[in-house]
Amino acid sequence: MFYHLLKYVLLGPLLRLAFRPRIEGLDHVPASGAAIVAGNHLSFSDHFLMPAVLKRRITFLAKAEYFTGPGLKGRLTAAFFRSAGQIPVDRSGKEAGQAAIREGLGVLDRGELLGVYPEGTRSHDGRLYKGKVGVAVMALKAGVPVVPCAMIGTFEAQPPGRVVPRLRPVTIRFGEPLDFSRYAGMEHEKAVLRAVTDEIMSAILSLSGQEYVDRYAAEVKAEEAERERAARGRRSRRTPRG
Repeated sequence: MFYHLLKYVLLGPLLRLAFRPRIEGLDHVPASGAAIVAGNHLSFSDHFLMPAVLKRRITFLAKAEYFTGPGLKGRLTAAFFRSAGQIPVDRSGKEAGQAAIREGLGVLDRGELLGVYPEGTRSHDGRLYKGKVGVAVMALKAGVPVVPCAMIGTFEAQPPGRVVPRLRPVTIRFGEPLDFSRYAGMEHEKAVLRAVTDEIMSAILSLSGQEYVDRYAAEVKAEEAERERAARGRRSRRTPRG
């Protein structure tokens, strides 16, 4: 009930007024039955803009940190995400990927829409990064179509680190559903999972027009953070002590 209250009364009208989203290809999203909507991830706003324009309810696998923040702000954030029907997923440890897949398959087993960001994290620079194969595992195990989706303009509206988004138009573009039934029963074949994932990312790229990086975003973020720490260390050593 809270999901529909957010979408139609509280948050949805506000988002449409602020971002004036242009919606393309909405008819590509199945009107019924289980399906995966796989999109690029540029902004915190993505979590809310896509559900606001879809006619059907969609459930996202949200990172567990949204549900475990400290203090009043953390409790309010957790309550918001739970009330909106989002599922917390712990992304740390060896079992993190399997836990996400189990949760996602549960959504698909109920004949619902599942929202997935194959990159696994927000893009920190607006580029599209290599997709993780979990989306392929779920698509093949559940035997469902994958609808590629491109969020365009949300990075400029609310890049990582910006709390209050800029009020500017965005585009949400859905592509034709991808059918992977030819790979039925092959969800344990690494080469097949990579091929399926790459096909999904290629479809997203065609819709978004982003620059593509054939590396995982989390790896690039970690490397850049390490370089920044090293640079700060060098600067502090050069600073004369008073």
